Amino acid sequence: MKIIKEKLSLLLLSVMMILSLAGCGGVVDEDKETGNQIITTTQEVTTTEEPTTEEPTTPPFVPTEVDIVMIGDMLMHMGVQNSGKLADGTYNYDHLFTHIKDDVQAADIAIANQEVMLGGIELGLSGYPNFNCAYEVGDGLVDAGFNVILHATNHTLDKGKKGVDNTINYWKTKHPDITYLGINETAEDQDEIYVFEKEGIKIAILNYTYGTNGIPLPSDRPFVVNLLEEEKVKKDLKKADELADFVVVCPHWGSEYTLVETDYQRYWAQLFADNGVDLILGAHPHVVEPVTWVEGKDGSRMLCYYSVGNFVSTQQRAATMLGAMAKVTVTNDKDGKVYIKEYAIEPLVTHRVSGVQKMTTYKLADYTSELVKQNPILNYASEFSMKYLYKTCKDVFGDLYIPKGEALNYVEE
Repeated sequence: MKIIKEKLSLLLLSVMMILSLAGCGGVVDEDKETGNQIITTTQEVTTTEEPTTEEPTTPPFVPTEVDIVMIGDMLMHMGVQNSGKLADGTYNYDHLFTHIKDDVQAADIAIANQEVMLGGIELGLSGYPNFNCAYEVGDGLVDAGFNVILHATNHTLDKGKKGVDNTINYWKTKHPDITYLGINETAEDQDEIYVFEKEGIKIAILNYTYGTNGIPLPSDRPFVVNLLEEEKVKKDLKKADELADFVVVCPHWGSEYTLVETDYQRYWAQLFADNGVDLILGAHPHVVEPVTWVEGKDGSRMLCYYSVGNFVSTQQRAATMLGAMAKVTVTNDKDGKVYIKEYAIEPLVTHRVSGVQKMTTYKLADYTSELVKQNPILNYASEFSMKYLYKTCKDVFGDLYIPKGEALNYVEE
């Protein structure tokens, strides 16, 4: 009995050892020849490695680009206004922008010179000399993609303070996201500088007019419209330069129907260049004028579009049917400098045919001799032709004008 107990004790001890070794990483195996169990043990080896330290990589600099376009005078003669009156008595002006809409909507900043006030039908629609148009003209601009509207013009006070107030109220209530410039509700509003921002680039835009056709400023609101007054302009430009990386001024200036800039324009252009302006987009003469660089007193260079002409009108001169869309791309470099990367002009032609929603403006690149024959401007200016349009563009814009479409037929002449 004693022997049996000793054998049982040895057996139990062996089992316990096997279980203990297995739990600690032991492996129980069997010798295939003898049938005896073989116990092996494994241990987890932990090694300590020094962490690798890599220098953080700086992502490559990617410049930001801001595309700016501007059209000239929305000169709402009654022929233009009546083109938007529908059979049910409502108004719609989308047809004016059909052929440029894609370009406008592709831009970051799309500027229109709204020559006349949006006083609404309650003030009575009227044409030259004291203009007023329907709110729906503004709707058409917004639907086309314009987001900055200029109102400092010689026609700002055609309907007095009421016309200005109706215009301001329209923008504030109907399209609060749209920026309107040049007219002001308060003195504080006049002192504000509009700054557009995209991915770190800040662009200030200012709008002034040379005058208001002799209509005096309201005595109780002399700030109602921005005028080209030298000390005020210099003060504004100093503030704009502090707030923004790039400054644009849109002046209403010059002499009507002259295809070259005046001494007055050159004087103001130099003043702008000397006070930190980077780009001028001008309007008012109703015809196109040259695009040139102006050097500031510090050696900087400012690009100046003296006039982009009319966008739409029913004026009776051939040159007033030719306008242009300014196109400018602004970018930055890794050092933070903001500058003009490229610029161009897109000549435009007013197709002033009568009829509901018939009047429109084409790109010259898409205009044809057949369309010329349909344009009633021929009743007043027989020289109007594709050749005339081509030649005027070459005379005014020089090599900046790149002929396209049917205009190419006249390149070798």
